[in-house]
Amino acid sequence: MPSLGADMEAGTLLEWYVKPGDVVKRGDIVALVDTSKAEIEVEIFVDGVIDELLVPAGTRVPVGTALATVRSAAQEPVPVAPDAVHGRAPPPLAATVSTPPVAPEPLRALVSRAAPPPPARPIEQDHRLRVSPLARREAEQLGVDLATVNGSGPEGAITRADVEGAAAASAATAPPPGPKPQPGQPPPVGAPADRQVAMREAIGALMARSKREIPHYYLQLEIDLGQALEWLHEANLARAVNNRLLPSALLLSAVARAIGEMPEMNGFWLDGAFQPGGGVHLGVAVSLRGGGLIAPALHNADQKSLDEIMAGVRDLVQRARAGRLRASEMSDPTITVTNLGERGVDLVHGVIYPPQVALVGFGAIRDRPWAADGMLGVRPTVIATLAADHRASDGHAGGRFLTLIDRQLQKPEDS
Repeated sequence: MPSLGADMEAGTLLEWYVKPGDVVKRGDIVALVDTSKAEIEVEIFVDGVIDELLVPAGTRVPVGTALATVRSAAQEPVPVAPDAVHGRAPPPLAATVSTPPVAPEPLRALVSRAAPPPPARPIEQDHRLRVSPLARREAEQLGVDLATVNGSGPEGAITRADVEGAAAASAATAPPPGPKPQPGQPPPVGAPADRQVAMREAIGALMARSKREIPHYYLQLEIDLGQALEWLHEANLARAVNNRLLPSALLLSAVARAIGEMPEMNGFWLDGAFQPGGGVHLGVAVSLRGGGLIAPALHNADQKSLDEIMAGVRDLVQRARAGRLRASEMSDPTITVTNLGERGVDLVHGVIYPPQVALVGFGAIRDRPWAADGMLGVRPTVIATLAADHRASDGHAGGRFLTLIDRQLQKPEDS
């Protein structure tokens, strides 16, 4: 079971996309895991053949538990006891292999880099239901027993429409509802609010740990965006409406490029020391429609154009709110960026997501009084903030980092 965030202690294996004997390649999505925040697609990080599935679908297991064994295509299957591998969860950037003491022991399948999902595979005839993740989620919300639903999809797979139809039929024949719970009473077990409760508990526990263990320091800087927004307006004139760039793309690009000169802001505090990130993977804070927050990674943001950043953010937001993120996107962020400007917030002082060492926040872009060249006028500005770990950097470095972000935003054409 991969570690999909510092706040994850266990996960529920919802569905296998592979079976013993299937050939897999690095990056293939092999399973769907439910955390307290979302359903995450788990990728494999080695090439080989699935030897054995050690954990059945529907099982909740601690982080670090071996889920499957994989052998090289040239190897003969080697039986391995399910409890042969144990240990703590891997660090955020390291997808680890449980190295066997004697070759050719099968490798343990955990996580890897993101890749497009493979086509759905037929499951074995073991009485497991074929259910799309969207249909499963809908069934949980509507309280539908999937065992009673007849699937209309390929090979009898249960679709969202099947679940909604079963819910409607059940409602039509259901007895009148009983008395409503009194205010303050918890919702019944299995209600849609359960996930929200679990998410709030997970967020609360992680943020409490962050404030307890990380010596935060906070800085802020007001940045003139007049030149950047003028450039953005001109750049968007030649674009279709649905392909226009938003100011958030400029802000993310500025942070990613500034990190190139301030690598001490990009990484993790682990085992009493700073460990630099293996790339600039911006954790983009996304608010979920039902409440809660998630921050998946925009990989290698410093190497992306503004168009690629804009497309990447749109994709992340859409999949985060649909519960279709991948394991690498949850475990890879090296620094988090939160933007509450669209909510009208002028200033945000964030809490660092451990084991990261910094978080950048942006408020609303507003017209404000601004003095330049001895003249007072009105300019569009944004207040950028930094929350940083005093064990990894100090205020001098943090101030330089914010200044570098400002400098990048004064040259948007270089993005």
